[in-house]
Amino acid sequence: MTDPQITPSQMTARGATEADINDVHRELMDLIDSMPYYGERFKAYEKARFDRTFLRTLMAIDPWHVLLLETDGKTGGFLISGPANGTIFQFWSAIYPDFRGTPLGRFGMEAFISHWDNNRFHKASTYTRPDNRPALVLLKRFGYQQVAHLEDHIFGEDYFVMERKFTKSIDGYDDGIRLPLATRLKLKLKALSDR
Repeated sequence: MTDPQITPSQMTARGATEADINDVHRELMDLIDSMPYYGERFKAYEKARFDRTFLRTLMAIDPWHVLLLETDGKTGGFLISGPANGTIFQFWSAIYPDFRGTPLGRFGMEAFISHWDNNRFHKASTYTRPDNRPALVLLKRFGYQQVAHLEDHIFGEDYFVMERKFTKSIDGYDDGIRLPLATRLKLKLKALSDR
């Protein structure tokens, strides 16, 4: 499907729904397994952390924390984020193999920035490995700057902290992952049904 002729009018972004969870989770697990930049210990940690319940929790806060990228209604990628101490942290992003080589990756970054630079957060932040050149090029293209080099940081590996300033005008800060009891109970019941 690698079609560089895909036009912006064919691409859309939306927040995920329950119907999307299994596909996003499968693609995320495949992405983590395939990444050459990360050690096996980190991959195991991330795969355990990003279970379906964690994805549902992010979606319960705001469905756009699992932002899906589509071309003509077919999902071709995602960006997963969450609130973190007044910033929005980008955890993972992926373009599915059939959509690589298309403008969907650039469209996804534009959609992420457009949606989240909404006066609520003062910046977007993410970590990336210094040797992950494709991620660094994409982040820099969209205004992210390296603000720190964390040596031996996560399981003994170096990481860059990349940030992009947003315009924050709403008083107060997002409390992060804090949900009402009823929502937490629903998530626990759903997790039991995943087993």
